[in-house]
Amino acid sequence: MKQTFYSNGKLLITGEYLVLDGAKAFALPTKFGQNLIIEKGNNQEIHWESYDVDHSIWFKETLTFSEITNPLDSEIESVKNTLIAILHEAYLLNPKFINESEGYLITTELGFPKKWGLGTSSTLINNIAQWLQIDAFILLKNSFGGSGYDIACAQNNTPILYAIVEDKPIVEKVIFNPDFAENLYFVYLNKKQSSKVAIASYYNNKNNHLEKNITTNNTITQAVIEATTLKSFAAAIEKHEIAMSNILEMKTVKEALFPDFKGVLKSLGAWGGDFILAISKENPKDYFASKGYETIIPYSEMIL
Repeated sequence: MKQTFYSNGKLLITGEYLVLDGAKAFALPTKFGQNLIIEKGNNQEIHWESYDVDHSIWFKETLTFSEITNPLDSEIESVKNTLIAILHEAYLLNPKFINESEGYLITTELGFPKKWGLGTSSTLINNIAQWLQIDAFILLKNSFGGSGYDIACAQNNTPILYAIVEDKPIVEKVIFNPDFAENLYFVYLNKKQSSKVAIASYYNNKNNHLEKNITTNNTITQAVIEATTLKSFAAAIEKHEIAMSNILEMKTVKEALFPDFKGVLKSLGAWGGDFILAISKENPKDYFASKGYETIIPYSEMIL
């Protein structure tokens, strides 16, 4: 019997890095996500195939049950070792899927290009958690790490406010249907960032003003959600970008790459990487294309 599970991708609009220390983050689930398809197998093995959005295979491997129950210690970061680590933690949370099975044929199907960084790992972890009926936040914490906002996006079909309170994820659905959505665009920078590296950088640069920074973030986040005009939304987004620039001791994306852009730009998630938010009165496609950036997605095509 075939089982199929699906999870949404994610974009973090406010609260990057600070969400790890209890700040409120505003995040948007995307129309693009990932499927996990489970079928019966044999030989105490999992035959795993992962497909990109263009139907090309980007990962194919056979994993034995013994590799999952008793993984070897390895310093090598590979897709296989990461997958085994996730499945091992899933096994510790629900041993039945190994102990009471002959094997599996497992397929994953991305609805977005893998390089986009919309949550290849988080959608996988949430899908595995759905399949095995375990807590996706615990599975993430025990395997990959991170704040968990991406898991919250995977599980929700509306914009969310996300925070970690007393080490527990708090998810609040919010209404965000701005009249100015037609002025919002997501631009892909084609510079894949490692979340682990970015988080390490944040901790290295974290100063003694954490409480003040969190308060500032939360105030701006509320202003972003409650903005009723393009002008007020853009002002709040720009304020957030400048605040994070000071915290991270990094240039804003506008300063670094697009100083002549007529509008507001904001880094999303790990700074310097995947997508940025562009706020513009005019369609900025020609501007970014002239700079060599060809993937510009309107808000309505990206966000649920």
